[in-house]
Amino acid sequence: MASKLSAAFRALAFGLVALFAASSLPALAQQPTSVNPTAQSVKEEQLLQALKPGAPVAGRISIPDKQAANLIQPGRDWRAFNQETLPRLGAYSLIGIAILLAVFYMMRGKIRIDSGLSGMKILRFGALDRFTHWLTATSFIVLAITGINVTFGKIVLAPVMGPEAFAAWAGFAKLVHNYVGFAFMAGVLLTFLIWVKDNIPSAVDVQWFAAGGGLIGKGHPPAKRFNGGQKIIFWSVVVGGFLLSLSGWHLLFPTAESIEHVQWQATLHGTTSFVMIAIIIAHIYIGSVGMEGAFDAMGSGEVDLNWAKEHHSLWVEDVMKGKRPAGHAAPQPAE
Repeated sequence: MASKLSAAFRALAFGLVALFAASSLPALAQQPTSVNPTAQSVKEEQLLQALKPGAPVAGRISIPDKQAANLIQPGRDWRAFNQETLPRLGAYSLIGIAILLAVFYMMRGKIRIDSGLSGMKILRFGALDRFTHWLTATSFIVLAITGINVTFGKIVLAPVMGPEAFAAWAGFAKLVHNYVGFAFMAGVLLTFLIWVKDNIPSAVDVQWFAAGGGLIGKGHPPAKRFNGGQKIIFWSVVVGGFLLSLSGWHLLFPTAESIEHVQWQATLHGTTSFVMIAIIIAHIYIGSVGMEGAFDAMGSGEVDLNWAKEHHSLWVEDVMKGKRPAGHAAPQPAE
């Protein structure tokens, strides 16, 4: 009996082995003669290509947002520019314009009214002019302060304020920057619409620059309502303000754009900002401590008649002849 069971088990085992061998023959027949285990793996060259500056390291996804496939987003060059190059350029521009104006003030001093005060006032800018100027100027100063915080805040303020106070200030600055930006956009648009007719370059401006604009040497070259220097400020505000507004809008609403586009807009926004800040600092200097009587133009709107004759003689002649824009009054005695 035992021998019969043993023979049965041996027969069953032999049958199982034969069945397994038969099922494996097709798979063995399909195996290549030489096996390369790395044939389908990622090559070193592919990894190096993926790690090139600006190239994302990407995978594969099934959701609609293809940007989510990027495991490492592009932007090493952009980060290097914003963390190293832009702060240097910003510091050079701010310190450079401060040194330049200080040297100019020591050499030239305050530009005085050569013939002294006349006691007569002439209306230079009306209420709408002054509102537009101060809307644009105030919003720009607020945006400059809150925007500089992005570049220099961690370097200058954070060590002094501490991490918690700086985080609160940075959050507040970002909120203010976002909303005040709309006031600046409105100011730039109004600036263009109101003053573009008086800021078209002309041959008079060439003569004004050739004579040093009254800043170099003695005497004051003739000028219309705006001289050549003021026209540079005007177009700087219009063109620079347009670039800041356009790039700022894209940064506020970037959802439908690629990460590269957002990075480009941020670079444009930051670079233009520092150029604009340097130009406006020079403008503030001339309109305040740099020139006697200049602030009155945007303060009360009325300037001394002798000041107007020295700096804008052709405009004064038009006012005297009645060829003046609406809202400009003839000279009146100062109160």
